[in-house]
Amino acid sequence: MMESSDKNNYPDYIEKEFKFIVAKGQNPERVDNYLTKYIYNATRNRVQKAIDDGNVTINGKVVKSSRKVQPNDEIICKIMKAPPIELLPESIPLDILYEDDYLLVVNKPAFMCTHPGFGHRYGTLVNAILYHFGLRQVLQYESIDEDSEDDENSDELDEPFLDNIDEGEIFASDSVRPGIVHRLDKDTSGLLVIAKNPEVHAKLSAQFAARTTEREYNAIVWGDVKEEYGVIEGDIGRSSKDRKLFAVVKKGGKFAKTEYWVVKRLKFATLVKLKLHTGRTHQIRVHLNHIKHTVFGDTAYGGAQNLYNGRPELNNIANKCLKLVKRQMLHARTLGFKHPVINEFMRFDSDLPEDFIKVLSIVESLNIE
Repeated sequence: MMESSDKNNYPDYIEKEFKFIVAKGQNPERVDNYLTKYIYNATRNRVQKAIDDGNVTINGKVVKSSRKVQPNDEIICKIMKAPPIELLPESIPLDILYEDDYLLVVNKPAFMCTHPGFGHRYGTLVNAILYHFGLRQVLQYESIDEDSEDDENSDELDEPFLDNIDEGEIFASDSVRPGIVHRLDKDTSGLLVIAKNPEVHAKLSAQFAARTTEREYNAIVWGDVKEEYGVIEGDIGRSSKDRKLFAVVKKGGKFAKTEYWVVKRLKFATLVKLKLHTGRTHQIRVHLNHIKHTVFGDTAYGGAQNLYNGRPELNNIANKCLKLVKRQMLHARTLGFKHPVINEFMRFDSDLPEDFIKVLSIVESLNIE
């Protein structure tokens, strides 16, 4: 087995030089806009930093962002980029609920990323799947810039992926997500379906896009959810306060719909079941936060602090549970889809993970009325 270290998960940036000769028909355009457009996977922030550091020249002279490019200009840009991503097959145990020649269904544990990216290049579900598929060689791809809009948690994917596993070949592409049809947040546990060839991947992706799959989650949320059943509808977009987070927005978002049912009331929290009708990034976490029932333990959306603030004895138990869980209490418990080859609908369920069970057992053991 090939070993990796946490240090290697955060590799040093390397300098890469880009050279352009501006086309004869090019209209005047700010150099920062021009470079952001023509340097693959570059972000405006990265380009701006290169300009501010004096690493962009036009015809041999250092320029500012406002400099307009002209036809026949020679532009040289030295930009710091993450090194190529190595897809390292790793012997990591997988909790496999189902597998055949076309796909497999796995129960992803909390704290495991679905696929490699900057800051988590090893120990991901993809690394484990490659090893499980019998691959042993390291596969290398251009890195995704960690400042890019690509998000670990968005629901559907359309990149190429693992080709015929019997031949152990990977499509010639920039993809670092072989077989992955949909994703879960790093700290969310639960079920994922993995495709083993391009045809199966395409058909599964089409089902997710058409919203014909069945996906149900369990979550522990702060507070007493009054209604036994409810529907949350609210467009989701980037938060105006923090671009790494999302929020229900009035303009510029995408429609999102989540159903919920109360499963059990836990004095200072509630166990709920949720059904996704759309698949927006962080959808469940954002929708629950929007209705003031933030997911218990959710650091990003404020659920990692005590939101009960009621009876002292319950406050103490809530704090004890918070110290125990270390992540948002969200689990993708049910997954259903039509098998792309045998054409039968398949439905899978997974048990609640250990940290859920511990919280429930602590609260249920209380003799507080």
